[in-house]
Amino acid sequence: MKTVLVSSEAVPYSKTGGLADVCGALPKALKRIGVDIRVILPRYTGMSFRHGDVVSQANGYQIFNDLAVPFAGGIKYASVYEDWLDDTPFYFIDSPEYFARGYIYGSGDADVERFAFFSRAALELTKRLGEPPDVIHCNDWQTGLLPAYLESVYRGDPYFARTATFFSIHNLAYQGIFNPAMLPHIGLGFDVFQYGLEFNGVANSLKSGLFYSTALSTVSRKYADEIQTPEYGNQLDGLLRRRRGDLIGILNGVDYYEWNPAHDPHLAAHFSPDHMAGKRECKRALLRQYHLPEEIDRPLVGIITRLTTQKGIDLLANAIWRILDTGAMFVLLGSGAESYEDYFQHVRDSRPNQVGVYFGYNTALAHQIEAGADMYVMPSAYEPCGLNQMYSLKYGTVPIVRGVGGLDDTITNYERATKQGNGFKFYDYSADRLVEKFYEAFLLYDDKDAWAQIQRNGMLADYSWERAARDYVYAYETVARTKQ
Repeated sequence: MKTVLVSSEAVPYSKTGGLADVCGALPKALKRIGVDIRVILPRYTGMSFRHGDVVSQANGYQIFNDLAVPFAGGIKYASVYEDWLDDTPFYFIDSPEYFARGYIYGSGDADVERFAFFSRAALELTKRLGEPPDVIHCNDWQTGLLPAYLESVYRGDPYFARTATFFSIHNLAYQGIFNPAMLPHIGLGFDVFQYGLEFNGVANSLKSGLFYSTALSTVSRKYADEIQTPEYGNQLDGLLRRRRGDLIGILNGVDYYEWNPAHDPHLAAHFSPDHMAGKRECKRALLRQYHLPEEIDRPLVGIITRLTTQKGIDLLANAIWRILDTGAMFVLLGSGAESYEDYFQHVRDSRPNQVGVYFGYNTALAHQIEAGADMYVMPSAYEPCGLNQMYSLKYGTVPIVRGVGGLDDTITNYERATKQGNGFKFYDYSADRLVEKFYEAFLLYDDKDAWAQIQRNGMLADYSWERAARDYVYAYETVARTKQ
């Protein structure tokens, strides 16, 4: 199975969100189970490269400086760099005109032009790398035009005659809308727009991927169902319902090489399901980090998040005083809307012995919150997959979530009678329901045997990328057969 994965970002090279986590971890997992996988990314300004185990500001290894890309009515030339991550080759399209801008994403038509060029360049690079791939795996709107190029510009190219396209939706809300007047500039005709891109009079890059790809996936089974409804479909639910036979949900995985309390280098102490003493030391260290009283037996709630309505921050803001009135402590790591930052700073100033806040992002602190908190809250309005709830399970930190998307797929409400379940889950988008689940969790927290059982249930679950990779291989094999 020869696969090319094309993405706008991937860790450790570039990241704005969960897309990067997937596109950095999945290829390594696929490689470990025998897939011939190559990854193509843009080369952004200031990008770090990884040689073996060392991340540096080196230039990578330039393998081409003459990649000819038909674009904008002529030929543009790009250089290509290569780097290796766990025996997996990563290739970087270097075009200063499009990617030397000091940021990954801008906005509007300019971004669409940048990633249209990237999609076309990725196809030209693929032709330079050897045998045709069985599958090209595209990700989100930034690569949504690639399947349209294959179905139009490259339709008669024998190199791609047996190449299928597999398009993954990581977040349907981001769609790459642009002015149809750009189509000639980026090398697409009106027929392509009419059938696959037209969206309320404008052009839609994400719709292109949904329409022209051989098969579709998204990052959890529940989200695959949700996006076929008007509530979650962002006006593309009709197209997704028509393609339901080609759409599957594959739950994202966790990189347990990075996220594992048994050997996490960021922690004050290590622990495992059978040796949990280290978790108390991690809690003590986290309280110290946030300058909170070292009262180890009081429940400590954590959250690492973007402060946006998508993440349900309005629910948490409404519920936080009732949560604190129980005596629980609360720590936050994240950033976002100024109004939310100001609000949670006010909460911290009002309850300095119960609340700690850190605005921004800190990798070490993120690991320390997962290890040191007793509970982790994710009251999302929608959540295609979510990773933090799976990190929390591995670290014995009990999730309290709203049952949407991947949160519903991964978290089951604990039942004392059966000793089954790994967290607490509510469904209505209501601060009252969120508070009720906290009360339920706090009551269980006082039962040490029951709490230890729910922690153990979560820590023993397998949400590894190896599991997810096997599902992707099956999907790749299925879609490749359609082109044989």
